[in-house]
Amino acid sequence: MRLSNTSAFKFFFITFLVLNSFNSIAEETSLIEGYWLTSASIVEVKKCNNELCATIEHIFVDEGTDPKSILDDNNKKKSLRNRPLIGINLLEGFEYLQASETHYKEGKIYDPGRGRVFKSNLKLLKSGNLKVEGCFMRVCGHEEWQPLKIMINEDGTRSAELKN
Repeated sequence: MRLSNTSAFKFFFITFLVLNSFNSIAEETSLIEGYWLTSASIVEVKKCNNELCATIEHIFVDEGTDPKSILDDNNKKKSLRNRPLIGINLLEGFEYLQASETHYKEGKIYDPGRGRVFKSNLKLLKSGNLKVEGCFMRVCGHEEWQPLKIMINEDGTRSAELKN
């Protein structure tokens, strides 16, 4: 098959557009980005500048308690103890890598329950869960976060369900 100059140009232009659209889709979100169910909250992991961040979106509390009223009481820095936990970033130092990256090393994670920052690693497991590791003096513990699908309801409220 022989393409004329015009046909060749159209073919290469369309090919370029298709391939470029795949690249831009892949760059928009990474495998680790999204909403995650932790042991006590819902966290959104996303790209913030050139790093990963994990913002607390919701805290599980007793009925009748406003989650926004829960403060960072345990923080080692006294000046931060009056801030609400909702909206704070838990991660720091995790340089954003390729969208296909499944393992991030040598960052830090803030544990609001202890009010401390720990060395941390993140790893997307084959199950789809995110292994979040916190380490202090070579002793490491971890928690698995489960991926969530967030939906906007007709009344504007949000609901969530597990992805896997």
